[in-house]
Amino acid sequence: MLRLIYLFLLFVLVGFSQENTHTVYFDTDLSKVTNIEENRLLSFIASLSEKNVLSIEIFGFCDDLGASSYNLSLSQRRAEEIKKILLSNLIEQEKITNVDGKGELLFKTVSASNPDRIRALNRKVELFVSFKELDVSEEEVVLVKGSSLVIENLLFLTGYSYLTPSSKKSLDVAFDKVKDLPFSFVIQGHVCCTSGQKDAIDRATKKRNLSVVRAKFVYDYFLGKGIDSKRMSFEGLGHRFPLGGRPENDRRVEILIESDF
Repeated sequence: MLRLIYLFLLFVLVGFSQENTHTVYFDTDLSKVTNIEENRLLSFIASLSEKNVLSIEIFGFCDDLGASSYNLSLSQRRAEEIKKILLSNLIEQEKITNVDGKGELLFKTVSASNPDRIRALNRKVELFVSFKELDVSEEEVVLVKGSSLVIENLLFLTGYSYLTPSSKKSLDVAFDKVKDLPFSFVIQGHVCCTSGQKDAIDRATKKRNLSVVRAKFVYDYFLGKGIDSKRMSFEGLGHRFPLGGRPENDRRVEILIESDF
């Protein structure tokens, strides 16, 4: 008979973070923020005033026009410009933990139906803000075959299979939940914002398998931390099971319980 596995989890989340994101868009070949985008950014900054900010990471991007070396420099200038605005609006220097220009997002990785719009969406800076929380709660979770655990607050850089640095804590929490429990499981990757059930493009390899490589990232992490490969596998489900609502709800990795081990 299939055993029920009861988890009595006491989460003491002192120093553990929740995250929020904001995107700033730029005009072609410019690192100066437009008035509209600056006002949007200032509204976002104002929304942080009531929260206990732990860290802010800033990542700059460009479209594919121009030389890649120039675009790398431009993406860094865009990231630095956003940092300057944050500092001038009373965000503390030590809160800004990463300012990184990632260069160009290649146009050929997405649909060519509206090239100007696609390129406009690629001229951007993404901000990832982590918040400290003090929340002590006890939760009972019953795990049986077919149960799913969503790895909460696991944020990947847009189009890539690597995490924002602060998201590693979320992965560690998931590891602690499953490392000693007697079941096998499948790590399932999901993506948002594609047509139909298609997978998304991995911008590092230009292959349409982003949900697969994100699931494999978690698999490799668990493997490196000592979980037996016989207990787990991974798969990418593309956009087959959207949750609806905000796009970030669909950019997720879940752990599906298969059976007793």
